Amino acid sequence: MAAGERALIDWRTWFVPAKLRLLAAPVFIFAVLAMMVLPLPPFALDLFFTFNIAMSVVVLLVAMYTVRPLDFSVFPTVLLVTTLLRLSLNVASTRVVLLHGHTGPDAAGRVIESFGHFLVGGNMAIGIVVFVILVIINFVVITKGAGRIAEVSARFTLDAMPGKQMAIDADLNAGLIDEAEARRRRKEIAQEADFYGAMDGASKFVRGDAVAGILILLINIIGGLIVGVAGHGMDLSRAIDSYVILTIGDGLVAQIPALMVSIASGMVVARVGEESMDLGDLMIQQVFTNPRVLALSSGILVLLGMIPGMPNFVFLLIGGGLGWLAWKRWAQEREETAAPAAAAAAPPPPKEEVVEASWDDVQPVDVLGLEVGYRLIPLVDQSQGGELLKRIRGLRKRFAQEVGFLPAPVHIRDNLELRPNAYRILLKGVEIGSGEVYPGQYLAINPGQVLGTIEGRPGTDPAFGLPAQWIDAALRERAHALGYTVVDAATVIATHLNQVLVEHAAELLGREETQALLDRIKKESPKLVEDLVPTVVPVTTVQKVLQYLLEEGVAIRDMRTVLETLAEWAPKTQDPIELTSRVREALGRAIVQSLAPGSGKVPVLMLDPALERILMQAVGAGGGKPGAIEPGLADALLRQTGAAAQRLEQQGQAPILLVPPQLRWLLARFLRRSVPSLRVISTSEMPEERSIEIVEMIGSPAG
Repeated sequence: MAAGERALIDWRTWFVPAKLRLLAAPVFIFAVLAMMVLPLPPFALDLFFTFNIAMSVVVLLVAMYTVRPLDFSVFPTVLLVTTLLRLSLNVASTRVVLLHGHTGPDAAGRVIESFGHFLVGGNMAIGIVVFVILVIINFVVITKGAGRIAEVSARFTLDAMPGKQMAIDADLNAGLIDEAEARRRRKEIAQEADFYGAMDGASKFVRGDAVAGILILLINIIGGLIVGVAGHGMDLSRAIDSYVILTIGDGLVAQIPALMVSIASGMVVARVGEESMDLGDLMIQQVFTNPRVLALSSGILVLLGMIPGMPNFVFLLIGGGLGWLAWKRWAQEREETAAPAAAAAAPPPPKEEVVEASWDDVQPVDVLGLEVGYRLIPLVDQSQGGELLKRIRGLRKRFAQEVGFLPAPVHIRDNLELRPNAYRILLKGVEIGSGEVYPGQYLAINPGQVLGTIEGRPGTDPAFGLPAQWIDAALRERAHALGYTVVDAATVIATHLNQVLVEHAAELLGREETQALLDRIKKESPKLVEDLVPTVVPVTTVQKVLQYLLEEGVAIRDMRTVLETLAEWAPKTQDPIELTSRVREALGRAIVQSLAPGSGKVPVLMLDPALERILMQAVGAGGGKPGAIEPGLADALLRQTGAAAQRLEQQGQAPILLVPPQLRWLLARFLRRSVPSLRVISTSEMPEERSIEIVEMIGSPAG
């Protein structure tokens, strides 16, 4: 717990005992309700009216400094409580005005008297006009607009919940977040939906309060005149002076706090922007940072200030101030633009004495590298709030948990030769992936079923090649509601890197990683490793078997089973392909479970018997090499298998081709590039407890 939070809790414990804090809310509500039925003296009215004004000021300031709507999640309840407090004070003050209004202007307390005389000069007509204007501003403009925003926000938030949940699941599966962070985000989404739903209803309180203020004013004026003339024998003009002025003061002292709370309501529901900045920072950043806008505004004001008869000094003063701001912003932009150019065009270092070359001049090639353009440097700089390094650490950890070994660290460096927003992923110095991202914007990915289009910069998801749009932060919620998967720039790079790691897992497993795996297993099963490596099988053969498994998407977490199978079969053969087939048979249950979870039937594709016989003959004649298949037969096989696999994917099933053991290696190598989503397993790998369902037969060469 943070020190500030501990201090806050300690202060509350010192100021109000814990047991009394539990009674604070019920006592306050019952006290407010009691004001409606119990008579209050003028001093008590002054006290409660002053408290109402202070409460409204506090609520308005909290709304202005709130960076996220959920930071003020109690606001709907605050709206109800403040509305109830104002209505109770209206009832209490009405009772005092009608009972004692004939005694003088201070009959209902000094607060009402001050608002009735000082603010409107004791003029009844001015007071009524001011009150009506405040009601129109509150009811017609602010309350109606805030209510509409809350209603639309609630609808779009509910519509966007499935897309947000999918985005959280995608980040969790990619290793960008852990389970605790996923739970926190899901809870935040649910709280956000509850908040906007509550605000949609709470806005009706504010609207009802504005209507009640008008009705209470009319009732008090009519009732006061009747009581003054009929009950106390006052003439009409004196009754108007006494009761109408008090009624106007009563209305103003309630309507001004209501207006502040309505403004706070509008600020909270209309809050859009960076979650790390309050309203003042956002307005300064987005309104007063464009030098062209400031310069044009300055020119217009200066021209108006030069017109005879205009308040020249005021126009010229403000116009000059805007011009000065424009000049400062232009100077700042020139400095920001010149910095990268100066770095790129830096003069060559001074000539140094030529020294003899040494082995230190030979730089080793990084196994994994990430190069970024200069505009992406903030994404990898933790001092500037960059999240990419943390996400890369998370995805390496998740890769190790799911695949079974820890990949090499990712070395990140900037590259001025790249485009400013570009990046590229290197494997042993060779580019294996690249893309372009825009910090501060979000990539709205079309998963195939969206409800509409959204404006933005056309792009492509670099990890999976899906069509996408780069959008501003203000359009993020709308994109969620339309069914887009919305991710930020750091997530785009991290997801692409994770995809590359999975696709090239076999190349990332080197001799060092293999030895580290063996050393780790040796701690748990020392006899198994000592008897196998290097006595029976060398480390290079173990590495080759593991690489063959990874090439076909088989995790190597169960290293004990892998080594036990090698210990059984390595004395009979040292062929890595044959050993891999035996290991796959031992891991068959895990392989099938990863492709078809559960215990039901496994949907599979199978070869037509005639095609199977032809392929068996080709294997026997060509030594099991893919090139042994006749070209026409190979083309038909690729075409039919690809179409069948695509149909299975559209049904949400993993495409599995079940073949005899003798054909598995041949077809797996042959179909891997053309149908990458297809998994080829042999009948000997299918566990006995799982039954199969033949979805489609791959036809004869004539088909």
